[in-house]
Formats: sequence, C-alpha cells, structure tokens
Amino acid sequence: MPKSGLYERDFYAWANEQAALLRSGQLSTADIEHIAEEIESMGRTEKRELASRLTVLLTHLLKWRFQPERRGRSWRSTITIQRHALADHLADNPSLKSTLDQVLTRAYEDGRLGAIGETDLPESLFPSECPWSFERIMDAAFWPDHH
Repeated sequence: MPKSGLYERDFYAWANEQAALLRSGQLSTADIEHIAEEIESMGRTEKRELASRLTVLLTHLLKWRFQPERRGRSWRSTITIQRHALADHLADNPSLKSTLDQVLTRAYEDGRLGAIGETDLPESLFPSECPWSFERIMDAAFWPDHH
C-alpha cells in the first residue's frame, strides 16, 4: 500500500501509525511528506487562532468605544478573556509575535466589520485603520472611551 493510502482513507489511524513509526525510529517507513504537511498545517492553525481571538477582542473594544450605553459585564468579560487567551497563546507560540503587524491589520478589518454589523452604527464612525497598538489593546487597564 502506498504511504498515502491510509492518510486519505483514515486520518486518525494514519496519525497513530506515523507516531508509532517515529517513536520507534522507523523514519524510512514513515510518511514524511504528509507528516511535514500536517506540521505546517498546525502552524497555520496557531496563526488563525491568534487572528480569531484578536478579531473578537477588537470587535468588542470597538463596541465598547462606540456604544457606551450598551457596555456591560458580558462585553467586559469577553474583552478580559480574549486578552488572557491571547497572552497565553503568544506565550505558547512566541514566534507568532513576528506576525503581529500583519495579523493585527487583518484582524482589525474583520473586527471593524463585526462591530459595524453588531451595532448598526454608520460605517464611517469606525476608523478605517486600527487606532491602537497591540500593546495598548492588550493592556488590562485600557478601556477605550469615546472622545
């Protein structure tokens, strides 16, 4: 059977088989190409999680700033939880810090769209570019006020 047969038919069985082969040192038998693809995919997943959590945080920070009358414990809780989760995620994956500028730009675009959709406020009210640095966004004392 070709090395990729089990990979395509039963990923779970393939993964367990590959782990056993690697642990026993049978590298020549292992499906190296698919193993490499899966490891790269895991890296992309970590970057997507960073972007997703940052998008949720930015959506709520924007809602906090532009809908002060709707502020409540739920928004405060979401902001705090996302900050903690982002800090933990970056601590577990410190090399993701090198992608922060790119991820922040995209996450802000998505967070802005989310806030526009969830608030029914005019799109023009929301800055087209992120008004805060990543450090500011992550600062537990930062709660954006309407100026």
